[in-house]
Formats: sequence, C-alpha cells, structure tokens
Amino acid sequence: MNDAVAPGHSPTALNSTQNLRNEVEISIEKVRHTSKPKSEGGFCRWLLFLLMIPFLGAGTGLLWHYQGAWHGLAALYGSLMLLLLVKPGWRWFYIAAVTTPRDTIALIAYIRVMLFVKRQERKNLNVGDIFEANVAQHPDKLAIVSESQQWTFRQLNEHANRVANVFHSHGYKKGDVVGLLLENRAEFVATWLGLSKIGVITPLINTNLRGASLQHSIKVGNCTALIYGISYRTAVMDIAKDLPAHVGLYQFNDETHSTEASDGLTQGLAQQLNALLDAAPKDKVAAGATRPDHQDKLVYIYTSGTTGLPKAAVITHSRYFFIAAGIHYALGFRDNDVFYTPLPLYHTAGGVMSMGQALLFGSTVVIRKKFSASGYFADCARFNCTIAQYIGEMARYILATPTTSHDRQHQVRMVFGNGLRPQIWTQFVERFKIAKVGEFYGATEGNANIMNNDSTVGAIGFVSRILAQLYPISVIRADLHTGEPIRNEKGLCELCGVLEPGVFIGKIVKGNPCREFLGYVDAKASSKKVVYDVFCKGDMAFISGDLLVADERGYLYFKDRTGDTFRWKGENVSTSEVEAQLSNLVGYKDTIVYGVSIPQTEGRAGMAAIYDPTREVNVDTLGTQLSTTLPNYARPIFLRFLRRIDLTGTFKLRKVELQQQGFNPAAIEDELFYVQPNGSYAPLTESIFQSIQRNEVRF
Repeated sequence: MNDAVAPGHSPTALNSTQNLRNEVEISIEKVRHTSKPKSEGGFCRWLLFLLMIPFLGAGTGLLWHYQGAWHGLAALYGSLMLLLLVKPGWRWFYIAAVTTPRDTIALIAYIRVMLFVKRQERKNLNVGDIFEANVAQHPDKLAIVSESQQWTFRQLNEHANRVANVFHSHGYKKGDVVGLLLENRAEFVATWLGLSKIGVITPLINTNLRGASLQHSIKVGNCTALIYGISYRTAVMDIAKDLPAHVGLYQFNDETHSTEASDGLTQGLAQQLNALLDAAPKDKVAAGATRPDHQDKLVYIYTSGTTGLPKAAVITHSRYFFIAAGIHYALGFRDNDVFYTPLPLYHTAGGVMSMGQALLFGSTVVIRKKFSASGYFADCARFNCTIAQYIGEMARYILATPTTSHDRQHQVRMVFGNGLRPQIWTQFVERFKIAKVGEFYGATEGNANIMNNDSTVGAIGFVSRILAQLYPISVIRADLHTGEPIRNEKGLCELCGVLEPGVFIGKIVKGNPCREFLGYVDAKASSKKVVYDVFCKGDMAFISGDLLVADERGYLYFKDRTGDTFRWKGENVSTSEVEAQLSNLVGYKDTIVYGVSIPQTEGRAGMAAIYDPTREVNVDTLGTQLSTTLPNYARPIFLRFLRRIDLTGTFKLRKVELQQQGFNPAAIEDELFYVQPNGSYAPLTESIFQSIQRNEVRF
C-alpha cells in the first residue's frame, strides 16, 4: 500500500525529491493537466544544435584532410561531445554517470533472468521438472518449515506424486481445473505442485472468502473439483448445494483432525482425501499422465477484491519462472538463503516470489499459518532466516510492537516486499538492523513490474534514463480520477515529465515472457486492462490503474490508485498520503481515508476511519497535530473510530463499504466527529448531521 511533484509550484510536493541523494519528502500537491508548451530555452538549444552540425562537420573534414586520420578522429570525437553537451545537455551526462551502476546491475540481472527463462523454454521444462532436479540434487535438505512442520525436498515430492496419482486415477487430465482452499502448510504447495505434474490447473482460493465470494471464485475459475482443508468445511458446505453438479469435493484433514468425520463426508458430498493419498504411489507419477508444457497454465491467483469480486489471474509455468527468477536475480538472492514469509501462499508474493525460491533454486522457505507482528523477528531468529518478506501494512504493524531482544539479534540481511511507506522506512531499517530493502511493484495479472535494487528510500522501482528501451515501461499522462489516458492531437499517449503524476503502463509484446499480458480467466475483464495506440498506432500496453511519479534519476514513487484521489476545495487530495501521515499521528493504527459527498457542496470531503476499539486516540489534540502535518484542504473533515476492521488477504484495508456508509450517525454505531472552524474535532450528533444536510454547517 499493494503504497511527486506535479508541475504545479506549491511548496507541498508529493514524493518530491528535495535532495537528489535519496531523500524523499512526502506531502500533497495540486496536480495540473495542462500540456506543457515547449520552452524558449529548449528551442534555442535545438537551433544551436542544428547550426553547429555543419560547422563542426566542416572543421572535422578539414582536419582529417590536412592533418591525417588521427587528428580527424580526435576532431570527430570532440565534435560529438560538443553536440551532446548541447543536446541532450551536460545534465544528461551527470544523470547517466550517477545511475550507471544501478542500471548495470539491473541489466545484468535482466539478462540472467531472460537466459534462465529461455533455457527452460528451449527444453520445454515446467515447474515440476525443475523442482524434481532440485530433489535429486539434495533430497534431504529442508524445503518448507513452519511452527509444526519440517518437510524435506523428498517429502514434498512424494506428497506431490501421491496427489498427482490420486487425481489421475480419478480421471482428471491436462487442462482440467481443481480449486484449492487450504491454509499455509507444506501440503498446500505439494497439492498444486502434484496437480501440475498431470497438467491440471489449480486456482488458489483466498481462505478469507465466504458465501457468494467463495462461490464466485470457484465458478469463475471453472473448477471441476475443489480440495479444501477441514478448517473450511463449514464455508464449503454452506455453498456446496449451490455449486454446479459436476464439481467434486475432496476434504483434507490436518494432523489434529486426521480421523475426524464431517458433515460433507457423512452426507456423501465430499471424499476423504487423506485416505486416498495414503493408498497412492509416491515414487513417481503414473506413466499414462500427460505432463504440461512450458507455456501451459499452472495456477490461477485471485486479485484481492478490495473493489469488487475476486478475478482469477492466469499464471503459466513460464510466468512462474519469470516472477520467481526475476526477483531472485534482481535482488541477489542466494541458493543457500533461508526465506521467511508469513504471507498467504494463495497470492503471488508468498506463493511465487518466496516459494519459488524453494521450488526453482533449492532454498529453504519458512512459512507461518497467520502473520504475527510480535512473532516476525522472533521467527526469523528461531529459524535462522536470512531474507524476510513483508507486504501491505505488515511493516507498520511490526514497528508498532514493543522492543525485544529479537529486534536486532537475527541473521536477516535483507527484507523484500511492497508497501513499505517512506514515512516509516528509515525507522524500520534502523530499529531492526536491516542492511538492504528490496521494494518491488507489480500486479499479478500485469507485465509492468519494477524493482528498487539499491534501497533508495520510498522508491518502488526505477526506469533507466539511458536504457529505457530495454525494458519498455512508462508513466503516461492520464486523468487522475478515472485513470483514462490523456491523448494528444494525434490520438496517442504522452510521457509524463519529471515529478509529474501519471498512470503506469507496460508495453505488451506477445511471446516475450516478461512483456506478455496473460490477464484473467475472464477475457472481458482482461480487455479492460489493455490500452491501444499508446505511442504509435497499433501498439498496446497493460494499464495498471496506479498513479506513479518519476524523479530525475528515474526512481519511481507510488502516489495513489486512480479513483482514490478526490477533489476538495479545488485541490486533489491523495488518500494514501493522508493515511500515511494520520497513521503516524495515531500510533500506527489502521487508517482508511476516503472522500464523502456533502449536499450542495462541490467535491468530496475527506473522512478518516481509524481502527481504535479501545479508544486510545486523543481527539482533543489530533486537530492541532494534523494542522502541522497536512495542508488545510487535505485534513479530514470527518473522523470515524472503528470497533472492528476488515482486511484483504494481503493486508489491504477495504474502503468501498466505508465510503458507501458515509457519515450518518443514525446508520453508524461507531463514534463520529466533525471538524470545527478552529480545526478541532467535536462529536457528530444527529442534529449536527441534519444541519450539514441542510447546508447550515459549512466547511
């Protein structure tokens, strides 16, 4: 939070780089969309450039003719340097010099990734093939470790083979779809890995889903069967009779419920998977099974569903290789690293980026059933982890815990993930003695993936200023509210300037594993993420829907989601920025900011929902604190103190429901406050609410 000045001239600039040596100051800025006219200075430089060409060319030719080739070559070199100093200018050389080390490391990593993926493609290898090679190399090395399990590569492979043989004997074949609803445990990985050995695609279903959302995920994935853990039997049985008749159900019992029957089993709605696995061969997959090809579908990974029902994104074997190998080489992972991920394995971050290090590179991965802020570094110390993963709000939760001996007594040399906010970045790395942060950005379904490989505070990645063509990602001008690209008179998109907010896109190149857009299972949903005629007629790109800004050196900073910016008092307010500042003021509590409508008032008023069930926040002083950290137009008009909160599986906060509920005290049980003319907050009563509705109270 998956978290700059616009070219306006206010002193409050979002993610503006006040100091070009990696210091990022975050604030909020009014965004202007007017096209920039070519400056007079730029015209003069072009004119000088064109005038110099014939003179320098003539001088070089004369020297070559009268003084010989060596003098001529020296004159040619000098002439080129003079021309380059005029256009693009000396500043370009400076930027090239300071970013060359960063870009060189990234280029080498990119080449290694492409060679790795192309090698597997040439041999038509799938994820299971590479995993089995690791099993043969070190069968007794630990692959997956948790609080209750320690599985070697051999054990993982044997369980995967059992799964493959069970479902092959039940008639499942290449191209069929079998859903998986299971908590973080070694069997989760072994199950989808085993199914992949016979070409079966596995939708990895979010374990938080219930009712209509769970039913939707099973249907949208076109599942012909569902494997579910006993912990989720009630959720599955609640919708079992509403599922299509052809969907088979298989219940997996964990060690604490190994012999326990349940409603689904006794009613004949589900089969007991454990008994079937015990009876299946474990040494190899049945000879009659059809193995998948390199480009075949491997799993479906669902989007978080913060703004609607989950969508199933397609992950092929090739895509899995690219994601896992991409972060491996970009951040300099080692095969002997021990990874710690408390993230759900049904999402890309935990299930591909971390688990892929075990399956493809033979590393050990430590998992946890549920994230614990207080147990994060304690686990890292206990299991001798060298690399730890975070996402979303995790880093803030960890930072808010009391200090312990584990804070610095661990072997973690690097943390990686996405969503480490700039406001707490430095505090986090200093308190927990972290040498390197690898912040990445990317969407499961997209091809616009970037990486911050040098721990630049606040940056989510970068685009090279000198080798931009090698990795075609861009920030284009767009409407900040809708995300719709702004086109020029030729009907094409335009690149944003330095520190100008825009929508992040990735050029689509079919057949290229890093540029391909696989989209969702739902073709209609996929089409909404593609924009055409970007920089030339006929080209196309994946459009992320995220607003980013780039500084002079090409570092990219997250600004907001399109639609999450609202307008108030003639200014554009970034919800993510207000959330970050407000969260710091209230002790790192969960904070959700959104815009609400007030009758007969232009724009949307800011409202902040703060999770504070024990009411620790001092409302009397909060107004004064906000006045020193946020511009007037960005300060929340309304406050809501939540007694409970809903998170997605990736620790993102749901705001759509809160926004729909508005600020009516008659419909909301939580405490509500409104801002007074002096900046302080007072309780929002029913009478005050009615006065606001009648426009008798104005803001």
